[in-house]
Amino acid sequence: MFYPIIDSMKKKIDRTELTPRAIVVNNVFTYFNAIFVAIAILLIIAGSYRSLTFLPVVVANALIGIVQQLRARKVLHELSLLARSTYVIIRDNQQLELPSEELLVGDHIVLTAGQQIPADAVVIEGSIAANESLLTGEADEIEKTPEATLLSGSFVVSGRCTAQLTQVGEDCYAAKLQAKAKQLREKPSEMVHDIDLIVRVAGIVIIPLGALLFYQSMFVNGQSFSASVEAMVGAAIGMIPEGLYLLVTVALALSALRLAQNHVLLHDMRSTETLARVDVLCVDKTGTITDNNMEVVEAFLPDGTAASQTDASVVLLQRYVASMDDSNATMQALHAFTQPQMMARQAGASGQDEMPVVNASQVAAEIIKPLDAVKRLAFSSKNKFSELQTADTRYRLGAPEFVLDEQTFLSVKACIDERVNKGQRVLVLAAASGDGADGASSDGGHHSFQPLLFVSLVNGLRPNVADTFAWFGQQDVRVMVISGDNPQTVSRIASQVGIPAADKFVSADHLADVDLLEAVKEFTIFGRVKPEQKKDIVEALKAHGLRVAMTGDGVNDILAMKEADCSIAMGTGGDAARQAAQVVILDDDFSHMKQIISEGRRDINNLLRSATLFLYKNIFSILLATFSILFAWVYPLKPSQVSLVSMFNIGVPAFLLAMEQNSKKQQGRFLYEALFQSIPPALTAFFSIAIMVSVARWLGIGSQEAGVVSALLLSFAGFMVLFDLSKPFTPWHSFIFIGCVLGYILTAVFLSDLFAMSALSFEASVLATGFCVFEAVVMVGAKKLIALLRDRTPQAQ
Repeated sequence: MFYPIIDSMKKKIDRTELTPRAIVVNNVFTYFNAIFVAIAILLIIAGSYRSLTFLPVVVANALIGIVQQLRARKVLHELSLLARSTYVIIRDNQQLELPSEELLVGDHIVLTAGQQIPADAVVIEGSIAANESLLTGEADEIEKTPEATLLSGSFVVSGRCTAQLTQVGEDCYAAKLQAKAKQLREKPSEMVHDIDLIVRVAGIVIIPLGALLFYQSMFVNGQSFSASVEAMVGAAIGMIPEGLYLLVTVALALSALRLAQNHVLLHDMRSTETLARVDVLCVDKTGTITDNNMEVVEAFLPDGTAASQTDASVVLLQRYVASMDDSNATMQALHAFTQPQMMARQAGASGQDEMPVVNASQVAAEIIKPLDAVKRLAFSSKNKFSELQTADTRYRLGAPEFVLDEQTFLSVKACIDERVNKGQRVLVLAAASGDGADGASSDGGHHSFQPLLFVSLVNGLRPNVADTFAWFGQQDVRVMVISGDNPQTVSRIASQVGIPAADKFVSADHLADVDLLEAVKEFTIFGRVKPEQKKDIVEALKAHGLRVAMTGDGVNDILAMKEADCSIAMGTGGDAARQAAQVVILDDDFSHMKQIISEGRRDINNLLRSATLFLYKNIFSILLATFSILFAWVYPLKPSQVSLVSMFNIGVPAFLLAMEQNSKKQQGRFLYEALFQSIPPALTAFFSIAIMVSVARWLGIGSQEAGVVSALLLSFAGFMVLFDLSKPFTPWHSFIFIGCVLGYILTAVFLSDLFAMSALSFEASVLATGFCVFEAVVMVGAKKLIALLRDRTPQAQ
């Protein structure tokens, strides 16, 4: 591989995978550095020491790349230690909490809802519903009871179990599956792919063109070995995008570093670029708009009246909650709601005004007697309810629309809507008597279930979330909410945080009757959405040619997150969601999304300008080298002259421009944008220098002066490019442009011997001035021609 640095950007940005030694090797032992070493040896043999002026830049590139990557590695390593998942392990009768890489065969692992299974195992106690879609492609939830096999890479949807590990590490099913698919390369991001293409083309053409130019100069034109080497090196240095190597590596590493310092961990470098170009952001309500801290607002009876602490239905709710193993936010809120009620009633029954705090948990444990469960079904996003079966009754707790039949639901809809319109989530505890009650399995049936008690809950809004959504609107990013909750509840909450068109909502129950491709254009809020439907919605958006980002915090979001162009998870979200996401916001501050997108746009825009500057020099050098070979010309530019142009036309301004913030959204393809901006000046400089050399011969101007004029014309075209890229002229842009022009002039004057910029005769000065004017005119025409071609190129739109 020619370019290990570029290639490494296609991999995960977990820099802990790159050891310090690997970072040094990747920055020092590169294809182009090998060419630079070969060139330096040839120049030393030829005795042309003055032409070695490019070497300090090469050394600086390597050193800066090493230092910045080591710096980023240190911070990201520390952050990844905080973000990595741990598991409860029982080993030698001791309970431990260990990361996946420390698990051993024979360990007993405790798995709960939301976790990704880290190794192959066999269930020995309890039961869970597992989703193996990431391994098999099948989205169905599979019940895992004792003696059932668990595959690494799948995740726990609901339930709790203890399992014994049978295979770990590279012996796991998921690891073997990955090994078989090694030949399938991960698709790189558009920007990295295009920059990689630029580097590849330069790497391919430089050897044959350099060799032909050396042959033509020495054996056709009869130049000396030293002169032939200088001609070849002058063209080769112009064709090598040496600084682009540095800028891409450093820019991406610094972006990851800046995000890491703000508690944002990138699992995939592509994510910042994708988010920078995103058209639609799909968010879940819980965990994104609201926090995960849920609390009960009230408990009320089917007639809408408030339930008292002594009602049998409230007692039943307490016993139901105590009987279930679910540890999701809803059950935690119900636990918190029921415990104080129990203790308060116990205090009243005993004639005490207050319960002694020291005995509170003891009394609660004594009073809350779990139901005698024959069978349990944990809550899942697919069913929208949990279920518990006793000897003669089935109980369900979940969304009223999914628990009750249509007639019963309509009879209580008014009191439900009253809470829903306030942004509250409503659950119902219902019962069906007798062994023949419908709903024996998780088929979603709800016949004969009668409501006993309703509970309304609410999540707190995340701080600054309204400002964040307002910012997305300003950036032309459409926000959609895809939630498993009641669409009216979600709509109300979305309105509170200022999401545009929040009143356009639909329930997933009705999606079967609506063309999904049309629905994603019409509606903003999708409620009662099942996990596989979230994935379908993302696919429908992508079918419209939109770039889609998806946030999530639970296993119900993973399928959609995998389908989206970019996925984001919160730090307090489920373990499986965090591992599936490309970006993890560790401190749950949703406002960091602004910085993530801004960083991506900063990289794209600044690297686009840098690529334009480098491509201008590369295209010009290839054209002039080819022309010199075909027409047996002596290549007019010396290596030191090209180094001077590269320094002030490309290297310094590209590096300084890459430091500024630039949040403009790029619409066109990276490579086309770079080509459309670099081709006009490259053609202008090529034609101007080619014609100028012919005129200089006719006027009797020597090759040395023609070379100096060529360097001036090349730099003048380069400064015209820099002038366009500096618009609008902010103080920083003005400083860069004026500083580079002055730096070039002063260096050419005071270090003229080092950079072969000797004084010009009157005739040569007039020639240089005339062709600078010619360049300015040709540049205008070239821009118009390229703009016309651009308008007719669909890929550039």
